[in-house]
Amino acid sequence: MSKAIPAFQAGCAAMADPGPLSAACAAATRLPAGDERAARAFITTHFEPVPAGEGLITGYYEPVLRISATPAPGFAAPLLAAAPGAPDLDRAGIEAAVARGEWPGEILAWADPVDAFFLQIQGSGRGVYPDGSTRRLGYAGKNQHPYIPVGRLLIERGAMAREDVSMQSIRTWLHEAPPGEARSLMNANPSWVFFRWRDDLPPEGGPAGTLGAPLTPGRSVAVDRTHTPLGSPVWIATRHPLTGKRLERLVIAGDTGGAIRGPARADLFWGWGDEAGIAAGKMRETGRIWVLRPRETRTP
Repeated sequence: MSKAIPAFQAGCAAMADPGPLSAACAAATRLPAGDERAARAFITTHFEPVPAGEGLITGYYEPVLRISATPAPGFAAPLLAAAPGAPDLDRAGIEAAVARGEWPGEILAWADPVDAFFLQIQGSGRGVYPDGSTRRLGYAGKNQHPYIPVGRLLIERGAMAREDVSMQSIRTWLHEAPPGEARSLMNANPSWVFFRWRDDLPPEGGPAGTLGAPLTPGRSVAVDRTHTPLGSPVWIATRHPLTGKRLERLVIAGDTGGAIRGPARADLFWGWGDEAGIAAGKMRETGRIWVLRPRETRTP
């Protein structure tokens, strides 16, 4: 449990008003680093587990992708800042506005179309320019259209078996399909995510989650905030996506996501780079979830 405490402390620091978590946040500042006994006593004293049920646990990560300041071969997809009126447009409409030179906002950079598509799914990333310099991209909002999983569409169309669907297999399909078919599949997901530069984030830390605190690899999860308050400790019991071994641990609800809906739903943050991407891309496991509620809010 002690490995989740720094993520909890960071979440407390990011909240202007911790509300029901105030007492636990205050106590967490006095916890000795890495002390498992103290961490367990802290959790037992300040929280009680409330079963959320059995549901889907997936994974996400912070991709590292090549970007360019201008469109060029291999860099044909725009990474966009939010703009007035843009939320009303779907994916195809936004791309058409950019192609006509009518995009009303800033084009931050250009990337490979498949890389740009998955950057939007992950919500943040590290862009590397041709000269090797790097800039962080953070979530800055989305349009008003729903997120449609393209993996589900591939299954429905008979292009891929359910057990074969992963981020890696979808990427491979998009790269190998004729450009028109690949674009058609991506446009079937009308959701579009906007970004902003996050030069304020240190390179050794994770991206900022919805809560405002940096995400901690293996200890931060995205949740449905209508069921799980951000900042809450959460216990997950599932399987490791690569080894199949039991994966049971305390994590902190620090983020949200367009596809994360329901009380027993979590998206585990794996970190950044290729190794994290492999684990995140293959994680689609059934698991059980317990939300740890502050004892102060318990009703008789």
